[in-house]
Formats: sequence, C-alpha cells, structure tokens
Amino acid sequence: MNLEHKFTINDLLEGCRRGERKAQELLYKTLASRMLGVCMRYAKDQYEAEDMLQLGFVKVFKKVSEFRGDGSFEGWIRRIMVNTAIEIYRKNQRMLNVVDIDEVYDEAQTTFDMNGLETKDLLKLISQLSTGYRLVFNMYVIEGFSHKEISEQLGISEGASKSQLSRARAILREKIVKMEGFNYATNVG
Repeated sequence: MNLEHKFTINDLLEGCRRGERKAQELLYKTLASRMLGVCMRYAKDQYEAEDMLQLGFVKVFKKVSEFRGDGSFEGWIRRIMVNTAIEIYRKNQRMLNVVDIDEVYDEAQTTFDMNGLETKDLLKLISQLSTGYRLVFNMYVIEGFSHKEISEQLGISEGASKSQLSRARAILREKIVKMEGFNYATNVG
C-alpha cells in the first residue's frame, strides 16, 4: 500500500500560508532545482547562486500571504528569485562595464541562428559574461524586463541598459563563433 501523498503546488501554497513547516519543506524540494537554475544565471558562481536561492525562499515564506493568485505561484516565486539576485547585485555594488550608447549604434546588429547550439552551451556562455552584461542580458532576454525597468532596478540609464545588452550580444556572438568553429551569427543589416 502506497502511503505517499502527492501534493500540488496549490496544496503546498495553502500549507505555506498556514505556516506549515512540512509544506514549506516540500515546496522547497519541489522547486529548488528549477529556482537554482534561475539564480545560476545571475550569480558569479555556485555558492552565490545557492545563497540567492536560500534568501529567495526565506522571502517566499515570509511573503506567501501576499500572493494574490495573479499568474502562477511558481512564476511569482521565480520573480522573487530574480529580484533577490538583483538585490544581491546592488548590495555588493558591483560596477557595470558601461559602454557609451554611441558605440552601440556603430556596430552591426546581429541575430543568432542557434539550430546547432544546445541550451546548456548557451547558458554556459551567458554565465561567462561579466556581471553587468549578464544581468542586463538575463533581465531583458530571458525575464522580459524592459530597458526602463532594468534601468530602475539597477540604477543605470536606459541607454546604458541598451548598450549593455548590445555588448552582451556581441560577446556571445564572438564566443559562439569560437565555440562552433564557424559563423552562427548572421548580419541583419
């Protein structure tokens, strides 16, 4: 006889709202690996990502009563993880390598043909970007923040956000070319 009960995310949400430690533990076990992946995109290393994850889940458990049900609970948790990563970045006051916006307009804009590129390879390349480039790239491309939102979150201008994104894309293009041995990047014109 199987005594193991399967819980849904909504069951765990309700348990967390009631302050049940078992529900918190099960929620953590259910989502920790996915949320660690989110944190890894923003962290400089595994240890920093794990710190982000722990701090993020502490916030989740403290603020769970604030979840209104707009969107998915997992999406809400993901947003907390991203915001936690941004807070850690600001707390550490890392300097962004800001490129003048005029330099960006002089560069040819490109897109990537990633048919032969594995997701894990792309994530590895993104993790090699400098902190400022990685943050802006993740926030804009992966999380869907606007340049205005990025500028507000990171305390930089919208132009700096745009230049960071452009430089990150250029660096990724160069890394992809080196990694694959031939040009995956094509000029858009």
